[in-house]
Amino acid sequence: MDKKSVFVGKVVWVTGASSGIGEALVHEFARRGAVMIISSNDPSGLERVKESCNGNSGKIICAPFDLSDTSGIDKLVERQVNSTGRIDYLLNIGGISQRSRADETPLWLDRKIFEINYFGTIALTKAVLPYMIRQKSGHILATSSISGRFGFPLRSAYSASKQALHGFFETLFLENKENNIRTSVIIPGRVRTSISLHALNSEGKEFGKMDTVLAKGLPPEKAARIIIRGIVRNRREILVGRSELIMLYIRRIWPWLFFRIGDKVKSA
Repeated sequence: MDKKSVFVGKVVWVTGASSGIGEALVHEFARRGAVMIISSNDPSGLERVKESCNGNSGKIICAPFDLSDTSGIDKLVERQVNSTGRIDYLLNIGGISQRSRADETPLWLDRKIFEINYFGTIALTKAVLPYMIRQKSGHILATSSISGRFGFPLRSAYSASKQALHGFFETLFLENKENNIRTSVIIPGRVRTSISLHALNSEGKEFGKMDTVLAKGLPPEKAARIIIRGIVRNRREILVGRSELIMLYIRRIWPWLFFRIGDKVKSA
């Protein structure tokens, strides 16, 4: 089967769809003939992405919501299933980063980052899961980070929230193999997105600066293609990046070397 035909007519839900990797994924899936549900907390941004995909064959439905407030998530999911009939793929791309030392980060800010990155992601996942169980198929993906596999300066709450996703989604996979539901964790390294611009500082305000290393990172369009290739190949973990990914292997095999290198790594 042609890899591009895998997604024809499939219903794909992408969060964080109004910018960065999420936006790039919308374009890639639309080109492959998928029916798209796209979400973020930026309704006008979603409409812009939808309009920019007009030349592609996929149908696109905008479903804006805020990951920090999932009180209406069950009804939102019910509306989408009533509209599309099913959900085949859920890609949890939306999230927020951090740029503040642990000792300068108030507890309320740790909670806010977890509310978006962890609880927002699993709230949508838990709302979609019963429909996938009923249809006996589905693939759910969560976005972690290389700092979701190890600590990194100025990212204490971000790193912790992303590490928590690994435990949840690995467990979800083991519990639902009999339901033919797959899970994957996307692990981006340096991707050229605006994540650092919107990262939260110690006061909970936007950092407002582009990280030097991210500015030189992988284009989001290439990141999206890597992710889709990982989905087709049913990868449990989908690594997205360049040479920085070697830190994952160093941390696993030579932890002493990781800490020696990590002590010298620039945090932005």
